[in-house]
Formats: sequence, structure tokens, C-alpha cells
Amino acid sequence: QVQLVESGGGLVQAGGSLRLSCAGSGRLFSRYAMGWFRQAPAKEREFVAAITWSGDRTGYEDSVKGRFTISRDNAKNTVYLQMNSLKAEDTAVYYCAAPSDGTQGLDVIWTNARGYVYWGQGTQVTVSS
Repeated sequence: QVQLVESGGGLVQAGGSLRLSCAGSGRLFSRYAMGWFRQAPAKEREFVAAITWSGDRTGYEDSVKGRFTISRDNAKNTVYLQMNSLKAEDTAVYYCAAPSDGTQGLDVIWTNARGYVYWGQGTQVTVSS
């Protein structure tokens, strides 16, 4: 069974940085694309960033481009989200997500939550202004 565990959230002042981690287990992590999403109170879950299984392609939501960086270390079964120049509007619960077993080895990323079937429990990021 696939498990995803996020860590690294916390409280930070505007302009600060955080690095989120997502550790995966239960299948060959290195052969699957991964994504990060976030959900603020009273808002729908939204796409933040995604990365192909090889790490050679990434995608970002427009508001985080140039500030956030997604990366992965397949030897550690971990995907990261480096968040710089944080703003109050980045406050949300951040989730990592993985697509279905049938997508192994596909050189694609998904920017819609419907492309993912496995989700972590989330980690809270709070940015004070």
C-alpha cells in the first residue's frame, strides 16, 4: 500500500523560506511522477507543483513560479518543495500526491488533482504578515 508522509511545515514570517519533504513507500517511488497541492481554509485544493519520475521536467502554478522549486531524490524516495519569498497568501495545508499504479514510467506530470490517487496527510504552512 502506497504511503506518503509530509513534513517540514510550520510558522514563518513573510519573506521567509521553508522546505517541505514527502517520503513515499509501498511501491517503486522512483518510477512515478509526484505533485504538491495546497488547500487554504474555505478554498478548494489547488495545484502547486509537479515533477516527472526522472526529475527532468517540472510544472508550477503561476503564483509560485520563481519562488517555489520542486525536486526529488529517488534514492531516498523523497520529493521536496523548497518555498522561498513566502507570502501570507501561501498559508495552507500542503499535500503531496502520487498518481495511480498504471502510470509507472510515464514521462508526464498532472496539474489537476484528478490525476492523483494517493495523498499524504498534509502539513500546515502558516505565513505571518
